Amino acid sequence: MPLCKRIQIIDSHTGGEPTRVVVDGGPDLGDGDLAVRRERFAKQHDSFRSSVVNEPRGSDIMVGAILVPPTDPQCVSGVIFFNNVGYLGMCGHGTIGVAVTLGHLGRISAGRHRLETPVGIVTFIYDGANSVTVENVPSYRFAKDVAVDVAGYGLFSGDIAWGGNWFYLVHDHRETLVMRNVERLTDVCWKIRQALAAQRIMGKDGAEIDHIELFGSPLDPVNQSRNFVLCPGKAYDRSPCGTGTSAKLACLYADGKFGTNDLWRQESILGSVFEGSIHVVDEFVYPRIRGTAFVIAEAALLIDPEDSLGGGIRG
Repeated sequence: MPLCKRIQIIDSHTGGEPTRVVVDGGPDLGDGDLAVRRERFAKQHDSFRSSVVNEPRGSDIMVGAILVPPTDPQCVSGVIFFNNVGYLGMCGHGTIGVAVTLGHLGRISAGRHRLETPVGIVTFIYDGANSVTVENVPSYRFAKDVAVDVAGYGLFSGDIAWGGNWFYLVHDHRETLVMRNVERLTDVCWKIRQALAAQRIMGKDGAEIDHIELFGSPLDPVNQSRNFVLCPGKAYDRSPCGTGTSAKLACLYADGKFGTNDLWRQESILGSVFEGSIHVVDEFVYPRIRGTAFVIAEAALLIDPEDSLGGGIRG
């Protein structure tokens, strides 16, 4: 019998969006900062990414997180996030999932902790159970009211903003943000993303805008907004999206519509909620995103060298 490779994982969900944390059995990514190690991961170990999050073991909505030694000794861990098509700079819901997973493992207790990511160090406050407040990297609006012509849907106008990933945030879109419209919303957002690329509309330094976010009125009046977020691999975010909410708060602050004493309750397409606030240092906006995660599985993934699909089914 061939010797199967074993990968120890813990699954959680944050507001409905899954996070799969690799706790043992991952590749050796060597030394260097996390951006360098993420690049090494992508170039040398991409089959590992695919085997963990893609079918038949995962799905298009699965977000993976591999724990690695941090370069900063004050950090509880380093983490690299990945999904069905590639790698993420930062992941808000994933950070909440990682924090609760570290608590579940007994590696942290309630309190404030630092976590190293490829785009910088984030701080999170863990309540010892399921609630986590993530203090994100500095977020900002790169461009306001950027128009894009989308085949079959017409002209859209939106803001380009950074919240740990690049977003195109659309407010005036004529769509109804409810679950029964998910197929149409996915099509709208995917075509917006394709149009942005075709029309050479990009983030800072030519960065690809790979997250599209539609905003609308909340279904629950206690909340301020409802969103639909399409992620890079064409799966929609079940949570309110931590980096997307961060980008939203940065735009609100830039417009003078949100301050350091305000609270923003962002509702997802499922109705799950993140609470957002900001603190500002030297005009840099640092979003705080609070949400809850629950551990839902502990498992070992088995990769048989004789399995032709052991590396995952790639689109």
